[in-house]
Parts: sequence; C-alpha cells; structure tokens
Amino acid sequence: MSLLEVKDLRMYFPVGKKGLFRQEKEFVYAVDGVSFSLEKGETLGLVGESGCGKSTVVRAVSRLYTPTAGDVLLNGKNLNTLNKRELLDARRNMQIVFQNPYASLNPRETVGDIIAEPMRIYKQRGLLSMSESEIQSRVEKLMDMVGLLTYYKNRYPHEFSGGQRQRIGIARSLALSPQLVLADEPVSALDVSIQAQILNLFKDIQKEMGLSYLFIAHDLAVIEYISDRVAVMYLGKIVEISEFRDLYESPQHPYTKALLSSAPIPDPKIEAARKRIILSGDVPSPNVRQPGCYFYARCPHRFERCQSNEPTLKGSSTHKTACFLCEQQP
Repeated sequence: MSLLEVKDLRMYFPVGKKGLFRQEKEFVYAVDGVSFSLEKGETLGLVGESGCGKSTVVRAVSRLYTPTAGDVLLNGKNLNTLNKRELLDARRNMQIVFQNPYASLNPRETVGDIIAEPMRIYKQRGLLSMSESEIQSRVEKLMDMVGLLTYYKNRYPHEFSGGQRQRIGIARSLALSPQLVLADEPVSALDVSIQAQILNLFKDIQKEMGLSYLFIAHDLAVIEYISDRVAVMYLGKIVEISEFRDLYESPQHPYTKALLSSAPIPDPKIEAARKRIILSGDVPSPNVRQPGCYFYARCPHRFERCQSNEPTLKGSSTHKTACFLCEQQP
C-alpha cells in the first residue's frame, strides 16, 4: 500500500460570474485532474513553470484547501471521509515546509515556541501525551538535528538568516514525527550555496527518519538532485511522470523536452553546442477550459487529434506520458 495516493485531484477557485445575466460562475482551474502515488521513503519531485498548480497541489493534499473534487488517501485512509478530529490526527503524519522562511514563522514567538507549537496543539486536543519538559527536550533534539545551536531557542526569527529560518521551519515540520513532508519550494528563496546545505539536510533527515517527500520546485537541478521520481506539471495537469534518471535522459513529452532544454549546463562547450527548444505563444489562461490537449497551442508537434481529444497518462509502470505523439511511437 502506498503512503500517499492522490486520485483525480481538482482545485477550482471561483473568480466571478460571466454570461448575459451573470448567472454562470467563472473559475480558475488551478489543478485539473492530478493523480499520483508516493511510496514510503520515496521522494517525488513536482516540477513546472510558475503558475502551473504545484503549490496548489500541496495545499489541497494537506487540506489547507478543501479540494473541489478528487480523493487523497494517506496510509489507505481517505481524508475526505474523516471528521475534524480524525483529520487532525491523520495530519500529524503529513507536515509542510513552506517556501518563504521570512513569512512562515511567527515574528512574536521564540524559536523554541515555534518548534514546540505543533506538539502543544496536539497535547491540548488530547492527541499527544507529552509533558512540557519532554516537549522542551524534543525541541532541543530537533534543533540539533537541523544544525541549530540549542542556545538560540529563546531568540526570535528576525535574528536569523534565511537559511537558518528555513532550518527552523524544517524542525517545526518534524515536531510530530510525520511520515510525509510536503516541501513547497523550500530553497527557492535562498542563495545557491545555502540551497545545497538545505538539500543535503533534507537528504540526511530522510535517511535518519525514513521520511517521504513531495518536493516542489521549478529548478530542474534541484529536482534532479533530491528526487527518486519526477512529475512534470503544465497548466494544472501532470503531463509526464517517471523515475528521475529516465526522465532526464529520455524525456518523451514535448513540454518536458522544452523544459529540460532551457536548464543551463555548467560546461560552456556543451552549453554552446546544444539546441534549445523555444516554444511559441504564451501559456493559456487557467480560467478557460481548453478543448483537447492543454499544450496544443504551443506544441511544435501538434496534429489534428490533439485539438479535440485530451490525452491521458499512459505508458509503462515506471514512465507515463500524456501525449498522443508518444502513443504513436513503437
């Protein structure tokens, strides 16, 4: 049984009404039929352009947003069927590391209180049995785990750098010993040298605690380094999902190929010799339902079937692509 199963997840945001008498609601289709699974101890990277729905997937999976449709199963339990107390109990196994370390920490609380807060909340609800001394001991252990001196636990977030703040956020996410961490672009706001430290910290913690990660990023190098499998999103849909090495060496979807061709290569000779794939046109508006393939308007290989029929993820158990062109290949 998979640790996390997401089935046909949809997240639509109402933005107003349209029509002659303003009776028809208009939506932004942020996530439109996303399905994937995540195994214990695995890291699934979710990559795509800004605005493609990556962060919305994290918020819908964690129930920060109530999904418009679809099912999210954690350890086989459908979160849609749980009452508030059952959902709170289930969510202790699924915690988030947010993107912006400058906005995700309460400036009025000390570092120790920030890390202790999840434990105190669950203790108040009767879902965790820990004394205050045990909570403080746990806080110090977590700070040591993420590379922070316990001496700093009485300091406030403004006294720390961006990398240190993200370490505080990571420690907070680990307070309840979750099985799954949802990392929403946790290194995008950090300097490159600090990014490497935080990514290595994520890997070390995963080995020590046996965690699973749903790791969101738009940087292909970050996704390649951290992930076991990679899912590529475009306009609210997953267009390709595969083991990371297979995807980077043999991309199949035209959008994945264009995305990989845009990533810089540190070797100047290879960088100068390779051919970039330049997509024409702009990303369609997410508040307009597109007939057929969502990538049709920008695809250099489109043909008539793509305009009226929507492709679904098909392929082997390890590599699936939503593209009619791939279905025609032998």
